[in-house]
Amino acid sequence: MRKCRTLLDEVLESWTDAREGLIDEVKNIPAKQFAFRPTPDVRSVKELVVHILEVAMMMTGELTRADTNFHRLPWPKLLRMYAKEAYQVKTKADVVKVLKSQLKQAEKQFLQVGELHMLQVITRFDGELGTRLAWLHHGIAHEMYHTGQLTVYQRLMGIEPALTKKIRGG
Repeated sequence: MRKCRTLLDEVLESWTDAREGLIDEVKNIPAKQFAFRPTPDVRSVKELVVHILEVAMMMTGELTRADTNFHRLPWPKLLRMYAKEAYQVKTKADVVKVLKSQLKQAEKQFLQVGELHMLQVITRFDGELGTRLAWLHHGIAHEMYHTGQLTVYQRLMGIEPALTKKIRGG
């Protein structure tokens, strides 16, 4: 772990912590359960993780551009513009590998554009103004929200979530 020196460093450390928790939960789910979905109308385990990745890839791509524009394309097309690698995952091992590599690449991109870039004001998805850094926080919250869904999925499958095991010393 790098020493935190800037606001951007702190946010990236927070994202790393959230992503490591997500990876732990994904690793905790047996590969044969990746098709599990609580009801027919919601995402499967694999689809949920791919969704987390597609949003993270889009968010990284847009926030590191000089011309950030979350409305440049309709939502599904904007995701597809950035998330090709996410859509190609086939196995649990692929999913874990891309979760790790995507974060590493994103961190490089954010550090390359720097903190000053991330403190600039953009127009958010909702049309309101905010900094890129604040929107990165929003993306981390999105990831944590869906990690929480994965813990519910695990409970429904009779699996104790990874964080619970860790807390209980297991």
